[in-house]
This record gives sequence, structure tokens and C-alpha cells, in this order.
Amino acid sequence: MDLNAYLAARRQEVDAALERHLPRAEEQPARLHTAMRYSLLAGGKRLRPILCLASAEAVGGGREAALLPALALECLHTYTLIHDDLPAMDDDDLRRGLPTCHKKFDEATAILAGDALLTLAFELLARATPAAQLVLELAEAAGSRGVVGGQAEDLAAEGRAPDAELLEFIHTNKTGKLLRAACRMGALTAGADAGQLAALTTYAAKIGLAFQIADDVLNVTSTPQQLGKAVGSDAARKKMTYVALYGLETARAKAAALIVEAQAALKPLGTPAAPLVALAEFTVRRSS
Repeated sequence: MDLNAYLAARRQEVDAALERHLPRAEEQPARLHTAMRYSLLAGGKRLRPILCLASAEAVGGGREAALLPALALECLHTYTLIHDDLPAMDDDDLRRGLPTCHKKFDEATAILAGDALLTLAFELLARATPAAQLVLELAEAAGSRGVVGGQAEDLAAEGRAPDAELLEFIHTNKTGKLLRAACRMGALTAGADAGQLAALTTYAAKIGLAFQIADDVLNVTSTPQQLGKAVGSDAARKKMTYVALYGLETARAKAAALIVEAQAALKPLGTPAAPLVALAEFTVRRSS
């Protein structure tokens, strides 16, 4: 399949839907809504919503039913980026090639914009079906046993000697849990059976870890222009990464092996899962 064309079409679909569901910039409080739109509409891969849509189709569902959950995922993901960039967290100046939200506006507005996007994510899910299951999936992925917990341990691990078990916990929770939720939420909108859900869960767990390993590699090998944010920052902050623990080539090999395992997990789903097979490769071959 033509993955580039597929990604472009799905990004366009997601971006148009985000535009429809976001508050208008001029709606009071205008500064807050402008900041929300600035961060959410700044581009990006839209990987999480695309995984959600592709997972729905992989188990025989339609994209329309998965669209609101897909948007919710992107709202929540963007909230995590805004907060990760704050001075109290990673203190980054660039995101997707643009000034981070707190640099463009101010720290208080950035915090509130993140809070508002997090809340909007669950508002969108409340309008979707099956709402209760979808809310549970995203809440479990986002909280202290997911993204927030991973970020907490990531910050606490700075400057510590690399530890394989802790590193896997950080990557699995900070990055992997939301990708897992994306696939499972898409499947739930399509009424997936237990076998289909298990296949997608295994797939997502593998690509989630591979995606973060690829991020660790890009922080070493990419440029700010390619990546859209600072490079070399992991080493400067003495972050715990796969490159720090295993070296560049071993980290790459681990990511590649995970992709093979992820693609194997999709075999029971057959041809409808072809976009997910291609997306697995994309997670480690991307340049940003």
C-alpha cells in the first residue's frame, strides 16, 4: 500500500474534524482557546488517531464510529506535550518546529490549555459509543498507571544509572499505554471480539516500545530541523534511554525486532490490517 498517501488522507480527515470540534479562537476566553488551537493544530504525525481509525477498520468496523475517540486521543496527547514542555518538566523551547505553548503564550496559559484539552478529550468520548468502555480505556492509559506515571518515573530517573527494568516501565507507560489505548479504542467502536482485541493489544504493546526506542535514537541522530525540537537533550539531562543503556546499534536492533513481533501479531486479522502492518514500519523509520 502507499503509506504516504494513506497517512496524508487520514491526517487531513483528523485535522478537519479537530477544527470542527475545537472552540473558536475568538470565543471567550479567547487567549485560552487560541493557545489550545495553537498546540493542537500545529501539525504532527496524528499517529494515535490514525491507529485508532485503522484498528476499527482492521476488525471490520468503519472510521466514522472511531472518529470521536481518535480526536480524544489527539487532544489528550497534545495536553501531555504541552505539560512535558513546561519549565517544571522538560523545559523545552520548540515543539513541531514552533515555540512551545508556554513560550508562545505564558506558563499559566499553557497549563490551562493542557488542562482544557485533557477535559475536552473526555467530553468527546462521552459522545461516542461505547462511551463507558472508551472512557475507561483512555483514563487507565493516561493516569498514574499510564502516561502520568511514566512521566513521573522519567523525571525521577534523570541522572541515575540506566536500569533495564525501570527503563521499560518508563517507555511502556509514558508512550506505549496511549498507543495501546488507541488500537483498543478503535477496535471497541467496531465491536471487536476477544481474539481481535488481544491481537491488537499485543501489536500495540510492541509498537509502543519500538516507537519510544526510535525517539531515543532520533534524539541522538537527528537535527532540530528534522525533529522539530531540540536534539541531544536526553544526554544533556542524563535521561534514562535505550541508547544510554544499550548503545545506538543495539537500540535500533531492539526496535526492529519489536516491529517484526508486532506485525506477526496481526496475522489473524488478515488483509484489513494492512495499514497497521505498514504503520508498524513507520514507527521506527520516521525522521521526526
